[in-house]
Amino acid sequence: MKNQVYFLLIGLTLWCCKGESPEQPVFRHDIADGPAPWTSEVFEETEADFTFAIISDLTGGERPGIYSRAVANLNQLDPTFVLSVGDLIEGGTEDTLQLKKEWDSFDARTAKLNMPFFHLGGNHDLTNPGMREFWKKRYGPRYYHFRYRDVLFLMMDSEDYSEKRMYEIYQARDTALRVISGELEGIYEESTYYNMPERRLGSLGAEQQAYFEQVLEAQKDVRWTFVLMHKPLWMREDKNGLGALEAVLKDRSYTVINGHFHSFSHRDRQGMEYYILGTTGGAQDPEDPNAFDHISLVRMADKPVITHLKLEGILNSSEPIPMAIPPGER
Repeated sequence: MKNQVYFLLIGLTLWCCKGESPEQPVFRHDIADGPAPWTSEVFEETEADFTFAIISDLTGGERPGIYSRAVANLNQLDPTFVLSVGDLIEGGTEDTLQLKKEWDSFDARTAKLNMPFFHLGGNHDLTNPGMREFWKKRYGPRYYHFRYRDVLFLMMDSEDYSEKRMYEIYQARDTALRVISGELEGIYEESTYYNMPERRLGSLGAEQQAYFEQVLEAQKDVRWTFVLMHKPLWMREDKNGLGALEAVLKDRSYTVINGHFHSFSHRDRQGMEYYILGTTGGAQDPEDPNAFDHISLVRMADKPVITHLKLEGILNSSEPIPMAIPPGER
């Protein structure tokens, strides 16, 4: 018995010498009994969820300072990573020097983020085959997927045309822009480009379709899937739309998010949520109440909790804010 006590004392001495102590409560106070001025003493000490953010269009005449402010706000909010839905540069050119200048500008501002950023191309970023090649050399694939924990992300290319069709769209777009600028006579709404379905809805090619079908087949164990694209492929009802993939997704929990219209909207489709984001510095229609700059914050709990934060509503404590004069002192 004496030996057992002796070894017990040695064990306790070694345990104390290692600097260990019985676990202390995280929450401490000096109210011994009676009511307390808080609602609960149960805290979420370890979080199983994570948060990511999404930015939208910068194009159509980017307004200076908006995206840089969004980057600063994102660093304050500190999501795990940031996604985009395309139209990151003005683009629309075959001039590689101009493209480099525009991408260098975007990447220099994006490099100030304290977390990973995921590129996705829009029609301004992937306007012609030359821009496709530029993207490939700088950012790799135009469409891809990744998995973070047990959540799957499908990053789609909505400018997925044959090279011949891409040139047709590019040339028609160039003519339409000349009409808008007054360089050519005509009415924009009557132009070939205006009446092309690809202008609003984009296109999904067979190879990309097959790629994402294989991804979904191989990733059946995820609890949620996010489908991101620039143009709303889900609005296109032929074989170049999202319909076939929606059929594969029907037994999953998923959310679809796109940009392009520069106007925020939300709807339920097939029992799931579909979002069209506004802008993060892109051109806006002053008469559209849903045209505003924002970032979307997604907290991935049991299911997504999505909060859309208008940039004008996020106050940065480092920015000078004038003091209001109280009514009685005016």
